[in-house]
Amino acid sequence: MSLEIKVPPVGESITEVVLSRWIKNDGDVVEMDEVIAELESDKATFELTAEQAGTLKTIAAEGDTLAIGAVVCKIEDGGAALAKADAPKAEEKAVVAEDKTAAPVVEKSGESYATGTPSPAAGKILAEKGIDAAAVKGTGVDGRITKDDAVKAEAGKKAEAPKASAPVVAAVPAGSRGERREKMSPLRRTVAKRLVAVKNETAMLTTFNEVNMKPIMDLRGKYKDQFKEKFGVGLGFMSFFTKAVTEALKDFPAVNGRIEGEELVYNDFADISIAVSAPKGLVVPVIRNAESMTLAQIEKSVLELALKARDSKLTIEEMTGGTFTITNGGVFGSMMSTPIINAPQSAILGMHNIVERPVAEKGEVVIRPMMYVALSYDHRIIDGRESVGFLVRVKQLLEDPARLLLGI
Repeated sequence: MSLEIKVPPVGESITEVVLSRWIKNDGDVVEMDEVIAELESDKATFELTAEQAGTLKTIAAEGDTLAIGAVVCKIEDGGAALAKADAPKAEEKAVVAEDKTAAPVVEKSGESYATGTPSPAAGKILAEKGIDAAAVKGTGVDGRITKDDAVKAEAGKKAEAPKASAPVVAAVPAGSRGERREKMSPLRRTVAKRLVAVKNETAMLTTFNEVNMKPIMDLRGKYKDQFKEKFGVGLGFMSFFTKAVTEALKDFPAVNGRIEGEELVYNDFADISIAVSAPKGLVVPVIRNAESMTLAQIEKSVLELALKARDSKLTIEEMTGGTFTITNGGVFGSMMSTPIINAPQSAILGMHNIVERPVAEKGEVVIRPMMYVALSYDHRIIDGRESVGFLVRVKQLLEDPARLLLGI
């Protein structure tokens, strides 16, 4: 009797998945609850497990798009038990084979038998490689061809191979115009649709400013070792930006809101989405209630989510929701960009790389580590005064990090 393994429900909005990888092969014996395949939706990667022990019979192939409830494979009864029953027999055969191999072979002397005759192991090697035994000089008893003789003859053949006439390979013309095609993953298809929808359905604008990062860099340099020793995590820039954003959102609630139909929805909490580049594309996990977290708690959350994204272990719940997004293009060297809003949110903050530039301070030109920041926002809900005021408030908090700790 066989059991059908179907695509399980993985979320209310997900209607299909892609079979990204078979972990077990057709005909393999699997145990109960053993992972047999990976399924990929437009939001996350899931593991498919065996619902009983037995022999796996695959139905779908890697790369197939499957609807929720579709049959992926079957597991037939008896495979695991049969494999266990056969195990002692296999071991017994191995012992017998070993005994036979260990039995001494009596070499016959005389030109009629030994001279030029390969041993069983040597004969097998010569036959597989297509080498004539007459062309090999034996060094064994009475001139018999040993295994070492066959191996050396094989090596000699490989060494002589280049001397043979090589096949004619057509020269590739300069400026080759080859191309390759790949099917878009569910994640990439969803990202493409959502980005186009945001551009078409929102009144998106971007405002820019620059931040002097020296105060934060000095603070990190002074306390990073103590911070790491006490909390077990490094002190990065993302915690400062997240904390600054949550404080600024209190002063400008529209930036933390969204449009639903003909209503404006304002949130009294800050669920901050952090854009992370994962192997399969961009994902945006969420830090819940970031407004109530310390810098150490934020750093731990960012690290945990980033590791899950790298290993494709993020759950739908960890990527659902979010009231505001932060994206850091600076890690890739971006100097300035206009990030696209993560719908249905109304704003996104873009961080960029830090570059030492000359700036004016108290009437003097000094060199400071500067970062451009960009706020893209939906003008339907956020006015220019609010967007500029929000970004200025973030700038003030970052350039005077003591404000983050004092809440002023």
